Amino acid sequence: MKVFFKNSNFRLFATGSFLSSAGDVLFYLAFMTYASNLKNYSLAISLIAISEAIPKFFTLFGGYLADKTRDKFKSIFNLALVRCILYTIVGLLLTTKMSDWNLVMCIALANFISDTFGTYSSGLVTPLIVAILGKENYAEGSGFANGMSQTISMLARFAGASMLLFMSYSSLAFINAATFLIAGILFALVGKRVNTQKLPLPKSNKLNFFQTLKTSFKQVKKQNNLLTMISILVLLNAVLAVLIPLFTIILATHKQTMLIGSYSFTLAIGETIVGGGMILGSLFGPTIFKKTSVFLLAIYSSILALFASLSLFINNLFVILGTFALLTFFVATISLKMNQWLISSVESSILGSTASLLNTLLMASDPFMTMLLSSITAISNVYIAISVLLCFNVLVIFLIITAYLKNKALKANIPLAESEA
Repeated sequence: MKVFFKNSNFRLFATGSFLSSAGDVLFYLAFMTYASNLKNYSLAISLIAISEAIPKFFTLFGGYLADKTRDKFKSIFNLALVRCILYTIVGLLLTTKMSDWNLVMCIALANFISDTFGTYSSGLVTPLIVAILGKENYAEGSGFANGMSQTISMLARFAGASMLLFMSYSSLAFINAATFLIAGILFALVGKRVNTQKLPLPKSNKLNFFQTLKTSFKQVKKQNNLLTMISILVLLNAVLAVLIPLFTIILATHKQTMLIGSYSFTLAIGETIVGGGMILGSLFGPTIFKKTSVFLLAIYSSILALFASLSLFINNLFVILGTFALLTFFVATISLKMNQWLISSVESSILGSTASLLNTLLMASDPFMTMLLSSITAISNVYIAISVLLCFNVLVIFLIITAYLKNKALKANIPLAESEA
């Protein structure tokens, strides 16, 4: 936090990043609320969830492209400007008499394009923080920026839903566009003070995309059980990715019994509680579970994921949100412990590319699971989709326990069969 107040360039850049993070989510709950009022709301919400999930596939390429970019400040400014234009168009469309479903399709497309550009923008942030602060202050600055971005995103979701109480959807879209515009201006101001155009490209950047991917994968594979743990986290993230969309559909189905005030306000409370679990896990999880193995934490998380899925059948808002918050706490803890493992295990010359690979792998299953369960919901009903998720949860628990026992047997240097006996 000290570096935020001492370094004016970082203060401006971090504020721009916070506004950009707010812009990523400010209109999200409002869009969900708009979709929940349509006749076939399950399909509409599913389309939104898919438009949010697919861009995550591009995280690795966005990070690679960011590393290859020479004038990073100019690029991050241009990206903010494009996203500002996209939400300005959304605001204008909402003032027209376009049919509801055409509006949903157009806004989902704009959201998809914005989030895709967002993966590139996010990739630019890390090297720019290094350029502003230097490597010696990067850890402190990045930690502060990431923690604050999570908090700002959580508050922005809540604010976006609350603003609907006294303003129109189009007005909120224009405000969302303004956050990107102001962020872009702040990035441009810092860019004039910090010259990054002559910074040398990292060694790994001399490789093409697939060579970089291959090198990063080899680094991960060298570490015992690291790839296994990543595979487990991929499955856990797949569960977490679909729980929120399914919850929004359950909420829309039981508006008479589950709402606190309005749909958007209830959704905002849910996002705040779940986001709070993620923030608390990031802040305190690694300290609380310092001596607990990642495998054991994964078992706890998989059991919580099963209870979180079961809670959707209960239709009790507080039980659902309570289990969701606990799950996100443990997942955030595992993610940080995994990052620490990664940083201490791979060569510094390809750390950025390997970190991008890790993030991409962790999110790879999100679009697939979201599209699968969203399609099931649209074709049949949400409870069939939840039942499929429960079966997937049981499979995940079995795989994690199997991996844990294999790891325990290897450490003890005895055959697995003997360890199970």
